[in-house]
Amino acid sequence: MNFTPLSLKIQGTYRALFSTTPEKSSDYSFVTLWGWHAFAKYEISLAYDLAWLRVSPAGIPQWCSPVGNWHAVDWIEVLRKEFPDGVTFERVPHTLAALLNRALPKRIEMEPQRSEWEYVYAVREMVELPGNRYHRKKNLLSQFLKYPDWSFEPLAAEKIPEVLAMQADWCAWKNCMGSPALASENEAILRVLGSWNDLSGLRGGILRAGGRIVAYTVAEALTDDTLVIHFEKGNTEYKGVYQAMNQIFLERMGAGFSWVNREQDAGEEGLRKAKMSYHPARFVEKYRVRYLGRN
Repeated sequence: MNFTPLSLKIQGTYRALFSTTPEKSSDYSFVTLWGWHAFAKYEISLAYDLAWLRVSPAGIPQWCSPVGNWHAVDWIEVLRKEFPDGVTFERVPHTLAALLNRALPKRIEMEPQRSEWEYVYAVREMVELPGNRYHRKKNLLSQFLKYPDWSFEPLAAEKIPEVLAMQADWCAWKNCMGSPALASENEAILRVLGSWNDLSGLRGGILRAGGRIVAYTVAEALTDDTLVIHFEKGNTEYKGVYQAMNQIFLERMGAGFSWVNREQDAGEEGLRKAKMSYHPARFVEKYRVRYLGRN
């Protein structure tokens, strides 16, 4: 396979292959790849009607899940030809992991990567917050809605400079430069916002209070019925700002979608607790898959 660095030029071809992927993970949306490219250093190769991906965040190449119609691939032939001595794929969605295990049951090992599982929620529940289990969420939302001058606006290109200013403030509050994880995320946010007009399908929203932006979200349609939230930031001086951003964005801009993917928790205990508190309907499960090579 011949690999080249990820570029905007391949966006159309990549998106066409992604659209045929049987189980779609936010990890493999083009927006995610583009945003995190400075950190992950994505390389891509087009072969066997698939997009093959490698990353080298520490200078050592790692294989990711290939993208495309997995069911149309002769995996026995491809793996034996391309990886005679074996290979490890990271963050493989369950559908592909199970397919590979069926094709080569004695040559495949699967290891769950729980920290990479993506949280999927019912949009209707996120908007209505029904029942007692969402009581605290509704209370926090109500506190934000008491601000007399709050407003919501769709995120458009002309609002990007204001969002960038709020992101800079957020990073100052959180000391992004003192955290490699936050610094990398900030770089991803800047890349996506800076390429807003070049990346297909982006949408988002902003909340204002007192005329200034106090929260924003960046999203896209992952499938016909699923939105994915790539980034969401808020000024916690405003009580309930995150609960409001989540609920109001989906209420105003989630029409026609049944599900919302809020991505993974990256193994952070606090983030996992927060994501579980919204009662996910299901997960996009991902696995480390080892092909042991030819017999």
